Amino acid sequence: IEKNHYAAELARVTVWIGEIQWMLQHGFSLSKNPILKPINSIEQRDAVVNADGSEPDWPTADVIIGNPPFLGGSKKRGLLGDDYFAALETIYDGRVPAGADLVCYWFEKARAQIETGKARAAGLVSTNSIRGGSNRKVLDQICQTTRIFNAWSDEPWVNDGAAVRVSLIGFGETKTPPVLNGERVAVIYADLTAGSSEIKMDVTTAKQLNENAGVAFIGTQKSGDFDIAGELARQWLIKSNPHGKPNSDVVRPWANGADITRRPNDTWVIDFGVGMTETNGALYEFPFQHVIKNVKQVIEEKIVNWQAQNKNTQHLSRQYQTWWQLWCARPDMRAALDGLPRYICTPRVAKHRLFIWLDKIILPDSATVAIARADDTTFGILHSRFHQLWSLKMGTSLGATPRYTPTTTFETFPFPIGLTPADTASHAIEILESGAIIPNVAIEYRAHTIAIAEAAHQLNQLRDHWLNPPEWIEKVPEIVAGYPDRIIAKPDYATQLKQRTLTNLYNKQPAWLVNAHWQLDQAVAAAYGWSTELNEAAILQQLLQLNLARLES
Repeated sequence: IEKNHYAAELARVTVWIGEIQWMLQHGFSLSKNPILKPINSIEQRDAVVNADGSEPDWPTADVIIGNPPFLGGSKKRGLLGDDYFAALETIYDGRVPAGADLVCYWFEKARAQIETGKARAAGLVSTNSIRGGSNRKVLDQICQTTRIFNAWSDEPWVNDGAAVRVSLIGFGETKTPPVLNGERVAVIYADLTAGSSEIKMDVTTAKQLNENAGVAFIGTQKSGDFDIAGELARQWLIKSNPHGKPNSDVVRPWANGADITRRPNDTWVIDFGVGMTETNGALYEFPFQHVIKNVKQVIEEKIVNWQAQNKNTQHLSRQYQTWWQLWCARPDMRAALDGLPRYICTPRVAKHRLFIWLDKIILPDSATVAIARADDTTFGILHSRFHQLWSLKMGTSLGATPRYTPTTTFETFPFPIGLTPADTASHAIEILESGAIIPNVAIEYRAHTIAIAEAAHQLNQLRDHWLNPPEWIEKVPEIVAGYPDRIIAKPDYATQLKQRTLTNLYNKQPAWLVNAHWQLDQAVAAAYGWSTELNEAAILQQLLQLNLARLES
């Protein structure tokens, strides 16, 4: 089945050439009337949605083989159109998550063919992100109704000239022993990892825990030129407005993933919040004028251009209704962060799983995950070896780089008893003599709370000192109150300071950093009641058992 007319014809020609070559090589005479026989088995049509919006049938076959199109879940509506997107949601409701990549529909169709006896097996290619997140649901269903018998979990691939990482997956009713990445294994799980005959550890059975809900959030998404340079922001901060309110109401420092993995680049964002009307927004003269020019007019021009090209503009029209606001303003995240002096932030995609503190005034971007806690104990648990291993196992990836998710990673992670997000939900905190901040928890967990917080606070202090050596920098108060100080490199150290990034630090792994993390891991292990000598497999098995036990309770 091939939607593109040219590709369908090319496939027929390829089969014809192959047949002629095979017949000549094996001593058979060529067909002469006709020379080329019709190949009706190659059908030119859509494989997952009919023109009328219904689900297409696939022909009965022994084996299904394909290289379905690679298209990320967030891009489906924009590139395929609202009608096609709605048809996918309707047809595959309950079978494929709406946010899944396009390739997942081929996996589900192939699984259904096998389940109904219309095929014996299938072999398909997808991006390696199928191993996690909403994409993995189709592999979960495959493992429930049949089995994966062969897979290469993470291989290089070139798609439209771009290098990507892919998974090659064979599944179905065969007696072939399971082989993963060229090695024979006992079983292949839905996340394309292997299980042994001795240890059953299918982390895909882990589920989101209610005790972790409403704490971790993907940051705001702009969908327009709302960001401005710090220099311009500071000019606006001292300008007056007709209603007498300051521009600091709607102009904030902004942080994306690169600000965490590299160094902050002094980018600010115009943020009219969640409920501010267009009329009230206009009272902030300079920020509002910037958004008119760089967001509103851009959307208007794009709508006109798309209409001229007969493109679907429903998505743009919805954006235009509240053009002065960020596209995804994250009201739930804002409510969770409200009242906190600081919060934990981590890049969604990064080589190293890094957590940092951000001041309450800084607005997180969608390339980050914001965690609504201000205590060092939660920070320490997240930065421990235990959470790092869990995040690598439960997260997805972008190419070969791990990706952190609020749902499959954070919300499934079983914190130590008494120190879960539910236990720290009051946001009541205590500042210790060392400066470490602990949450208010039950007295029987206080010793572990303090030990983790002290180790985490020490780790953070050491890192901050390495990132910004006092003799290299000057801390300059912001032009108006309520913002964190700016860190400015002294002239003789500007070049060296640029190299002081968390990525470079964790690439080097100096002894002091290793020791600080070891101290933290000791404290977190004690809170779990575990030995510090557990290997990675044992840690994951223990965490999975905790997750499943809490689901049952």
